[in-house]
Amino acid sequence: MSEIALQTLARAWAEGDVDAQAAAQVRALLDAQKWAELKEGFEGALEFGTAGLRGVLGPGPNRMNRAVVIRTTAGLARYLKTHVPDCARRGVVVGRDGRRQSDVFAEDVAMVLAAEGIAAHVFEDVVPTPVTAFALLKLNAAAAVMVTASHNPPEYNGYKVYWGNGAQIVPPHDTGIAQSILHVEPAAQVKRATRAEAVAAGLYVPVPAALERAYFDAILALRPTRQTADLRVVYSAMHGVGGRFVAQAMREAGFTHVFPVPEQQQPDGLFPTVRFPNPEEPGALDLSTALATAQKADVVLANDPDADRLAVMARDEGATLKLLTGNEVGILLAHFLLTRKRWKKPLVITTIVSTAQLKSLAAALSAAYEETLTGFKWIANQALEREKDGFTFVCGFEEALGYTVGTVARDKDGVGAALVVADMAAWCKANGKTLFGYLEEIQRAHGLFVARQASFTLPGASGAATIRAVMEAFRAAPPASIGRLGIAATNDYEKRTRVEGKREKPLALPQSNVIAYELEGGSRVTLRPSGTEPKVKFYVEWKETMAAGEPMAVATARAHENLLKLEADVLALAYERGLPAKA
Repeated sequence: MSEIALQTLARAWAEGDVDAQAAAQVRALLDAQKWAELKEGFEGALEFGTAGLRGVLGPGPNRMNRAVVIRTTAGLARYLKTHVPDCARRGVVVGRDGRRQSDVFAEDVAMVLAAEGIAAHVFEDVVPTPVTAFALLKLNAAAAVMVTASHNPPEYNGYKVYWGNGAQIVPPHDTGIAQSILHVEPAAQVKRATRAEAVAAGLYVPVPAALERAYFDAILALRPTRQTADLRVVYSAMHGVGGRFVAQAMREAGFTHVFPVPEQQQPDGLFPTVRFPNPEEPGALDLSTALATAQKADVVLANDPDADRLAVMARDEGATLKLLTGNEVGILLAHFLLTRKRWKKPLVITTIVSTAQLKSLAAALSAAYEETLTGFKWIANQALEREKDGFTFVCGFEEALGYTVGTVARDKDGVGAALVVADMAAWCKANGKTLFGYLEEIQRAHGLFVARQASFTLPGASGAATIRAVMEAFRAAPPASIGRLGIAATNDYEKRTRVEGKREKPLALPQSNVIAYELEGGSRVTLRPSGTEPKVKFYVEWKETMAAGEPMAVATARAHENLLKLEADVLALAYERGLPAKA
């Protein structure tokens, strides 16, 4: 974009902005001729897609700010009025996390909805994302908006949209809303009610306290064994909004030895103790680990800032605290729920980049199994479809620490999952084992699967082009093998085809730029560009064959050695196809 075009766009934006401070910031950048900073905010626009919106705070269409939120909400409201005839009466639930400007953005959402004649059911305090999703169903609302950037760094915020079925939006609604937003006038021209006007018209409705009570009752009912076994738990809210909810749920469940990490218990959008408030990131659980050591805790539970994800640490058979992977927690939950409770036509669901072990586990335990594209919106919507056929949704998970149990929320729920994991850990303790001991039992019975992920960040337009070129190069020159393993089948989700030998058949899942190679022996490699970050990811899973009576440590060490070799083999193919090597 030329400097003249950039000047024109930025001045027009400043004139049409509702935020005087942001407009002044733009004018100051123009006066100082800071073209690089202006390009970051004005070259392109945030795309309304997989998770609604998510971006860095700042002025311009390519940043998260009041003008973007106002125009997005107007587009959403007008789309709802076209496609949901009773949306004005049913209203839209509005929730928010504790990030910077989340309160301002949530107020803008409610006031635009009110001006459009749609009631806003507003959480007046911060709330976990799964509670917003629960409220949508409980209040029979037409949609919900959650202002959150989940586990992104502190300079981010976001805007997540749920449809009336309780799940995040999927096609055609995501593209339909995006098109509606394109036709919205500049933010300063979008009508907004005042709080007094909205209240007087009955279009600003605080979510009743009884709804939280209903959520607690619902997740407390998820526990299969309802044991406590004097379990000692350390918990971190990661400076997010889960602290109050997890504390109350654990207390009401009877867990009397719960130790919150004090430095991280209260919401703080600056995230002062972590640079990247994601429990998966190195160092994020250091404070939790230290407290768990001091308190001799059995497990550590940690949410991300909007409490829809859950990290779990437990003691291995040598009493050392270790982090369980998302795949391992998902498998533990599935086995625990399927074996500790009776179900009618049980159903479990995971994603194409999560562990293949769930498929074999489900078959052995007489449960239906489904896999979906990456993202909980697909898991939730698939569960809803299968429930029409009489199946009972037991649980779903994805490897990125996302789990949901039952139908309390049609999204991942780090609060409800924390309660069930605590129940499972207490059951293990009562039976003289740890979560790792329980996992070993499952692996001996249903296979030893180990997995890892390699990701490459390639920012900007050139990075996006490189990622696309690498994916196309794999399609143009498909490998016959990966290392010493032959390829049993190739699933190309963009072409929506599955190739086994010389046979080709269609895939039922929606189109997505993902390639998965099923390898001889049950291992798997999946290539996928991220939907929310400038990354390409390589998911590698190895299935190890164990000898009868073989020590678990020996088999696991061999499995990880083979896993690293498989990762090196697939990355060598990627480098040959244009992937820049990591520095």
